[in-house]
Amino acid sequence: MSQRTVSDLMVERLTAWGVNRVFGYSGDGINGFMGALRRAEGEVEFVQARHEEAAAFMAVGHGKYTGGVGVVTSTQGPGAVHLLNGLYDAKMDGVPVVAIIGQQSRTVLGSAYMQEIDLLTLFKDVAAQFAQLASSPEQVPMLMDRAFRTALETRTPCVVIVPHDVQTAGAPGLEPEHGIVVTAPVWHPARVMPRDQELDAAAGILSHGERIALLVGQGARNARKEVVDLAEKLNAGITTSLLGKPYVDETLPFAAGTMGHLGTTASAYLMENCDTLLIVGSNDPWTEFYPKPGQARAVQIDIDGRKIANRYPVETGLVGDAAETLRQLAVRLEALQQDKESQRAQWRADVGHQVRAWRTLSEERAGIAASPVNPELVVRELNGRLPDNAQVAVDVGSCVYWYARQLTLPEGVPAHLSGTLASMGCAVPYGLAAKLAHPDRPLVALAGDGGMQMLGVAELITVAHRWREWADPRFVVCVFHNRDLAEVSWEQRETEAEPRFPASQVIPGFDYAGYAELLGLKGLRVDDPTKLGAAWEEALAADRPSVLEVLTDPNVPLLPPFPAGAQKLDDMRSALAEEGADGTHARKLLDLYAEGEERLRSHS
Repeated sequence: MSQRTVSDLMVERLTAWGVNRVFGYSGDGINGFMGALRRAEGEVEFVQARHEEAAAFMAVGHGKYTGGVGVVTSTQGPGAVHLLNGLYDAKMDGVPVVAIIGQQSRTVLGSAYMQEIDLLTLFKDVAAQFAQLASSPEQVPMLMDRAFRTALETRTPCVVIVPHDVQTAGAPGLEPEHGIVVTAPVWHPARVMPRDQELDAAAGILSHGERIALLVGQGARNARKEVVDLAEKLNAGITTSLLGKPYVDETLPFAAGTMGHLGTTASAYLMENCDTLLIVGSNDPWTEFYPKPGQARAVQIDIDGRKIANRYPVETGLVGDAAETLRQLAVRLEALQQDKESQRAQWRADVGHQVRAWRTLSEERAGIAASPVNPELVVRELNGRLPDNAQVAVDVGSCVYWYARQLTLPEGVPAHLSGTLASMGCAVPYGLAAKLAHPDRPLVALAGDGGMQMLGVAELITVAHRWREWADPRFVVCVFHNRDLAEVSWEQRETEAEPRFPASQVIPGFDYAGYAELLGLKGLRVDDPTKLGAAWEEALAADRPSVLEVLTDPNVPLLPPFPAGAQKLDDMRSALAEEGADGTHARKLLDLYAEGEERLRSHS
């Protein structure tokens, strides 16, 4: 094709926005765009997934692991529908993503044409900040610029729909005239800081606190030092949201670990007993694990003012960059007269005791005999073996609990999952995006067999297709093979007091390690806990991607930390009693877990 088309202009715009990779799956509705990507080969890479849903997850993963905008493309109709899950993942975790979606030619729209659906209606919620259909070639660069600017400014997914005949039309010469808007691919982040009066009020609240807790979320990704410095100044304890876990060094003696249903006993103690709470970049939805309203005076820092007081009744909200806001608070606290040193020292000692007690308990739990392998031990054995330059991807399911409670991430190791949408199937697509962005770093993905059967098994084909291009071929997928949708099984028992429903919960067995070997990857299968450490070492030393399949016990309980967990024990025990002999092993394990929680609380 000699004529420069709108699609060529689209690729040039992607390059201008710094995009070097587009995830997707082809179809006739984006053939014009595919042709332009082919002509621009070497400038923007097209990454073919096995399914559009996985491609959308890859775009989200790209945004999470790089900090840039993830870009995904699909054809109209079914391709577009398949993108929704990944785009909602982006929306709910605050990740900038731009979706470029094909549509039937303008001349047939409204005729109920094949694969014609109302795409603007389809995407109006997930892309509420920006979703537009190009009705002329002159519109396209403006729409793309607005989509990227909006995605970056609001950290949300944005959608540009380009009909096929617009894609293949000649590229317009853009001259300013009435009815044509000429834009530029430019955006710079603003410097956002709270006003002095809010900073002064927040410092006043914190200065009067005796038992101060910091709840740290993903909004503190660039404020790690400032978080620790302020915690040291206030003798505060730190807990994190699930998404905030990678941004706090959990080896610190006052780091209580993750909070919430999948959190630690130390985090539960911290939140239950603090009198002052500072929330830094977190919108964690586990509100029943926050301090009771009225128990703690609270301050919240967030770059997005819409999130202030969204989860807890805070007294002062600080809308601003976390790192700079924390530095300004530290300056003000230095100038304030504070007479709480002895009380705070005692609080810090109490928090340290709880942190040590939790670490002992988590080690004990990992050592409990299970059949055949305790899943907590699977993750614990990764500690000390995970390379310092690794990247981690985590699927949704019971494996998230073991990640949250057992894995100590080396400082600077990124770890991501579908945190708020909590969609299964994300780990391998996320891992692929991370690996493509940083091919010189090893990748470890933790996934349950449910998530693997949704998307992971198929995307291992993509791993097998791509791995020879990577400077470091290590891509380890650890599969927790328990033939059970274990998180939901325990939710049935806990929240409904219902016995496990085998028809809905038992999933088919599958030879994940053998499948890996069929793909030319390394397959390892472990059913003996004493061989876990050696298996991790073998996988992490392999000259190709590996699937580490571990036969794990679905009966290890997902018990929330007390006191919330104590309120659920009767329901869980009655549900297990209804399961009869099938529930005997789970009942014994639940009793062991409850005993450990009760022992800690009796020594508090």
